[in-house]
Amino acid sequence: MGEVIELRSGEYRARVDRTGAGLRALTWRGRDVVWPYDGDGPKAFQGQVLAPWPNRVTEHGYRFDGVEHRPAPNDPATGTAIHGLVHDREWTPETVSEDAVELRLDFGGGPGYPFPLEMTVAYRLSDDGLTVATTARNPGGSPLPFGLGFHPYLTLGEPLSALAARGEFALEVTAGTRQPVDGQMLPVGGPVPVDGGDFDFRTPGRQLGDTVLDTAFTELERDADGRAWVRASGPEHRVSLWCDRGFGWLQLFSADTLGGDDHRAHLAAEPMTCPANALATGTDLIVLAPGESTEHVFGILAETLV
Repeated sequence: MGEVIELRSGEYRARVDRTGAGLRALTWRGRDVVWPYDGDGPKAFQGQVLAPWPNRVTEHGYRFDGVEHRPAPNDPATGTAIHGLVHDREWTPETVSEDAVELRLDFGGGPGYPFPLEMTVAYRLSDDGLTVATTARNPGGSPLPFGLGFHPYLTLGEPLSALAARGEFALEVTAGTRQPVDGQMLPVGGPVPVDGGDFDFRTPGRQLGDTVLDTAFTELERDADGRAWVRASGPEHRVSLWCDRGFGWLQLFSADTLGGDDHRAHLAAEPMTCPANALATGTDLIVLAPGESTEHVFGILAETLV
């Protein structure tokens, strides 16, 4: 793994990896806020930047501007190409301070995605937690398709399964619809309402229980600042993720398909600009004209409940 950059501000500490610009760790008052990874690298994409597409693309690839492209599948369970092409690249720190770092990647294109892309990811700590701002720019001479996501796993310091079994894991997700999927985890039809069902987590205090999540949510309800929220609450404290209007989707994954101690241990809360297979379907896909850029912001924070 590449160089690790340490950040600190008030009660928060973070570790950012030059490889993939990944979030290795985030702590608050000495407690893990996200599932951390060490020098052996991430498991299950923990803490990774997902670009130029989040989630997955069908093995049949996609057509853009009249040309067929087929990214190489890298998810044996579904035969799809998952989570983009930048998570194993070395990013360059542009600016570094005690509480912030901005990393840059000049991406020249890759298998199934022959488009140049300039990206920066800026991590900043403050009393309000961690803020992550990402900019993507098209430096080329023709349009390109783009999608973005992030893959932090929120943690309350004890396995999700144990907390949920005791009725001590409350989940709030400000989303009105969810996206059904097929056996390859690819969208089937359009989003459906969550109203009153197993996936309706809009009411504060709703217990996760035995609900299994590997689910994309949209029609996100937002606060006065335009933020949509995921709030995971335990008996003593809460860990929350928010995302700005640039992220129209949230993927929630309760880690039930992971093995060993990682099985149902943490909750992935993934802000995404588009759902799975957007390169093929065009759903909420961003198309950047030459010289055009786009920016997206999300954050993570913790707070005491008692």
